[in-house]
Amino acid sequence: QVRLVESGGDSVQAGGSLRLSCVVSGYTFEGNCMGWFRQAPGKEREGVAAANPSGGNIYYADSVKGRFTISQDNAENTMYLQMNGLKPEDTAMYYCAIDRCLVIGPRQLVPQYYSYWGRGTQVTVSS
Repeated sequence: QVRLVESGGDSVQAGGSLRLSCVVSGYTFEGNCMGWFRQAPGKEREGVAAANPSGGNIYYADSVKGRFTISQDNAENTMYLQMNGLKPEDTAMYYCAIDRCLVIGPRQLVPQYYSYWGRGTQVTVSS
């Protein structure tokens, strides 16, 4: 059974940093694609960062480039999202996801290409 559990969400001031973690069980990073997504109230879920570790490709939404970094620890089967320079518009529920690489390229940021999801962790950024 595939299970993803996020943690690390919190309430922070603008300009602050957070590191989100996602522990994955029942699935491996090797040869697959992983991503971080977020959904704010009243908005659609959007891709924030995506990677296929075996291929070495990483993609970021324009809104987070230079501020967010996706990474993974294969030994711990955990993926991370380091978020720096947080802004109020980053406020959202953040989700991690994993699946076979159905696409390669910026479309890895499209939520519809992922079958396995965590339940999310809330990030709130105040001005």
